[in-house]
Amino acid sequence: MPIHAWRTDSTTPSLSEVFRSIAVPRGASPFRRFLAFIGPGYLVAVGYMDPGNWATSLAGGAAFGYTLLFVALLSNIMAILLQSLCARLAIASGRDLAQACRDAFPRWVSVPLWLFAEAAIIATDLAEVIGTAIGLNLLFGIPLEIGIFITAADVFLILWLQNKGFRWIEAFIIALLAVIAACFFVQIAMADPDWGAVIAGFAPSTEIVTNPQMLYIALGIIGATVMPHNLYLHSGIVQTRAFGQDPGGKREALRLATWDSTIALMLALLVNSSILILAAATFHASGTTEIVEIDQAHALLSPLLGSAIAPTLFGIALLCCGLNATVTATMSGQIVMEGFIAFRISPVLRRLITRLIAIVPAMAVILLYGSEETGQLLILSQVVLSFQLPFAIVPLVMFTASRAKMGDLVAPRWLTALCALIAVTIIVLNINLLATVLLG
Repeated sequence: MPIHAWRTDSTTPSLSEVFRSIAVPRGASPFRRFLAFIGPGYLVAVGYMDPGNWATSLAGGAAFGYTLLFVALLSNIMAILLQSLCARLAIASGRDLAQACRDAFPRWVSVPLWLFAEAAIIATDLAEVIGTAIGLNLLFGIPLEIGIFITAADVFLILWLQNKGFRWIEAFIIALLAVIAACFFVQIAMADPDWGAVIAGFAPSTEIVTNPQMLYIALGIIGATVMPHNLYLHSGIVQTRAFGQDPGGKREALRLATWDSTIALMLALLVNSSILILAAATFHASGTTEIVEIDQAHALLSPLLGSAIAPTLFGIALLCCGLNATVTATMSGQIVMEGFIAFRISPVLRRLITRLIAIVPAMAVILLYGSEETGQLLILSQVVLSFQLPFAIVPLVMFTASRAKMGDLVAPRWLTALCALIAVTIIVLNINLLATVLLG
């Protein structure tokens, strides 16, 4: 049996138009070589602070104060470990997660996995539609019904960035992430939270599991943080680097790619924690515990913080999050479709189809129930993502634990054990939530 023991040769690269398009300078200093790897981690980090995270973090902070900071920290640790497996799979096998699933499983398994992955991308896109539309409404007064259709115009942004090259996409993403972080740090300084309570919030609490309402929000935070489409995305975009194909080159690539994603995800944790801390310090502290709507939070920030600039910063950060997530969701969709069913389609056309599917439920909720229910729809979309997670995590752990498939880059046993524990934890939490809902 050959060392990589895949059934077929990896002949079609992931994201072929940008595959190995970014040079890694040979003979350069370790720092310069690391600079060549900076980028994919920040594209992945976008998914950990998209508008869906806002809804869950705002609701959690307003309702339960700082308690759910532990869930934000835990889900971020989960994300760091799982993204390291994604980089390992891509670098060792030359495949993304979707291609690996198509190779390893029969069609009756791989096709449902593809459909689950597509459902996760649509749920992600639903959050982006609503979040971007709310951002346009908050900043420019555009009604949500119109803003939702304006979001479909983001295909032109995708087209422009693609024509510029992959490094331009990464630069655009990192610039918007810097704006988002700056907006939140200013708002946190204005809110002046109880830092002792903030630190205590990062400690575990049994109430998270025993309180059904808290568990629902906690699952939403996990689903919004450890997003299924990000696992496919990272395993594809890591391969944009032209690293050495010898064992030493692959080991260096794995080390640098892991550092890149870990640092980027720590930034994502700061932003996610900032949203929750802001909600706890302003809304929960003032007795306003029923914040589920993003626009409701925006309206209350000015009187609570005593500054007109806070709501504007909030709106700018939200719009930047929506634009960022647009770019990465398109790439994820391309990787999933090409990897699972070997079907190529223009990324712009793919984006339009996905966006139009996501617009339907968003518009239906607004027309039937009004904009007041969009926050609930956002949280529900993130819980749906949590239920999709095991279908991406379990194959990832299986592949990277196999020496026959991974060769010398097989995941160490401790890493496999931790990631298997993450999968089991998410499955148990999902079953617990289902039982709670079914039993009323």
